[in-house]
Amino acid sequence: MDPSISSEGEKSPGEASLTANGQKDVEAGEDQLHRGLQSYHLQFIAIGGTIGTGLFLGSGEALATAGPVGCLIAFIFVGSIVFSVMTSLGEMAAFLPVAGSFTVYASRFVDRSLGFAMGWIYWFSWSITFALELVAAGLIIQYWDANLSIGIFIAIFWAVFTGLNFLPIRWFGAFEMWFSSIKVVTIVGFIIFAICIDAGVGEKGYLGFDAWKNPGPFAEYITTGDSGKFIGFWSVLVTAGFSYQGAELVGIGAGETHDPAKNVPKAIRWTFWGIVSLFVSTIFFIGLLVPSDTDALSIGTTDASASPLVIAANLAGVPVLPHIINAVLLTAVLSAANSNVYSGSRILVGLATEHNAPAFFKKTNKHGTPYFSVAITSAMGLLAFLNLSENGGDVFDWLLNITAIAGFITWSCISICHLRFMKALEARGISRKELPYAAPLQPYLTWFGLFFCVLILLTNGFTVFIEWKTSDFFAAYVSLILFAVLLIGHKIIYWRRPVRVNEVDLDTDRVKQ
Repeated sequence: MDPSISSEGEKSPGEASLTANGQKDVEAGEDQLHRGLQSYHLQFIAIGGTIGTGLFLGSGEALATAGPVGCLIAFIFVGSIVFSVMTSLGEMAAFLPVAGSFTVYASRFVDRSLGFAMGWIYWFSWSITFALELVAAGLIIQYWDANLSIGIFIAIFWAVFTGLNFLPIRWFGAFEMWFSSIKVVTIVGFIIFAICIDAGVGEKGYLGFDAWKNPGPFAEYITTGDSGKFIGFWSVLVTAGFSYQGAELVGIGAGETHDPAKNVPKAIRWTFWGIVSLFVSTIFFIGLLVPSDTDALSIGTTDASASPLVIAANLAGVPVLPHIINAVLLTAVLSAANSNVYSGSRILVGLATEHNAPAFFKKTNKHGTPYFSVAITSAMGLLAFLNLSENGGDVFDWLLNITAIAGFITWSCISICHLRFMKALEARGISRKELPYAAPLQPYLTWFGLFFCVLILLTNGFTVFIEWKTSDFFAAYVSLILFAVLLIGHKIIYWRRPVRVNEVDLDTDRVKQ
């Protein structure tokens, strides 16, 4: 919602409106978010937030858990869920481009309490992930010199990325574009390298699909036989979801995008196909080069030595490549950290817009930067220093458990918002053919995404019921518990009935065709 519009829908005197082509700012007034992002900026912000430790480090453990084929199928399957979510989000964001995106839609289309719970858990997820990336950056540098304290690099990188997020949005977008380009080039380079090694260039000669045959296409996890193979596959779905988390950032930037009716759908399409193709290709070739029973995949380290890309280079006998990959891994983590602060701050703007956060979070400077939101989100990154204390690492690990499935909670809510959005369009007599972008296969595709997001949410900790451990149970379900507390608590304190279909606000922030 435009912050210059009161709860009754009346504009404040002297405020400008959004122009017909959407080129004015989403917040009308002198100090406002600026539409300085182009389609390619949105794509690279999403790529920057998505391709990080999940792909470069987490994929190794996923390969060991599910095997090469099981891991590949898991990433393709979650990719289909991401397609459902992103097309749903694209349809809404092209029609109503607003800062905060889906948290605003949840409040307007469904229920204010849903918008509150969804927005705050999503913000907490990204702000804690910022701290995670700062820690990861220090650990990656320790690959070269283990005597260096990670605290040095946490402090340096925290200051750098806090400063970058106070820059005008067009500068931030350009910086993130170049930073993310390094990751894309690296993955493409790795794919070319993998093809050459698999064809016989490495020390072991021609590999082909040997790793699929020995130790096998699927790995057994917890139990043996087919049930063990299925458990391994299902366990990796959460890892894949964590890796893909960030693709939805395309929607977060809609409120700062030039000509959103044109650029948001374009960014949605290119981002999805770009991310999924890079992820699936990487997982496919890792599975060819690195046998799933390789000890290095499961040693539990968090520096470059645990990256399957580095392991593949070592197995192929290319000694210099691990250092290059480690350097790229560092840029990947730092780029993700940059996107984390951006996304978290814009979620706070959306929460404030819908009166689910203090109003000062939507204040901006002359460059259109929401400085309070950036400062609060960035401050959460200081939690990274918990890792320097004796027991602080345990606290930090518990905080990170909240982020593990927050993406699935968000994706579920986006799907619910889209189903409600389509109902509201029908109630208003607006044909989906009139929309700037219409998601395909509706409503079936959205129902598909919602069903499996909820199913994975409910079963993500199913292994704890096979081998019960109370701490593992809370680690698996703490996100859902927190989400339920936020939703129910807000509903009790600020009781409001859910939004009726004929009352859904489809006019505020709408881009007129």
